[in-house]
Amino acid sequence: MLSEEIAVYREIQRNTDMAMKAIDTIAPKVYDDSFALQISKQSIKYSELYNEASRELIAAKEGSYQGSALSEVMLKTGIHCNTMLNTSTGHLAEMMIKGSNNGILEMEKVLKHNERAGERPTALAKQLIDLEERNIARLKDYL
Repeated sequence: MLSEEIAVYREIQRNTDMAMKAIDTIAPKVYDDSFALQISKQSIKYSELYNEASRELIAAKEGSYQGSALSEVMLKTGIHCNTMLNTSTGHLAEMMIKGSNNGILEMEKVLKHNERAGERPTALAKQLIDLEERNIARLKDYL
């Protein structure tokens, strides 16, 4: 497996891992059942993409993405600070949209810097980008 492919798979793992942790942190603050269902469905889709990237890395006997405790603490602290005074559904949806936009940007950067990555990792990365774009469209209904 090329180093470019490894980089793309690890970014998919990092990106989806952060999204799932963000959803886990936001979920207890959600009081709208429809919104709660929407973000739960998103989390399931993120886990499917994470697992697919993991399977590819394991099959190639490559190490998976290892997140740092500091980045997790920073993510959760940022969410808690941003929701300290406002836990409205619109505000939570806006935070999720911003996170999805950031995820798209990071994935696009990794694809651009790893243009020699094969068809499989590139296709999986594009699936993640498509998922993020669909999530944004759905989340706009809650603004």
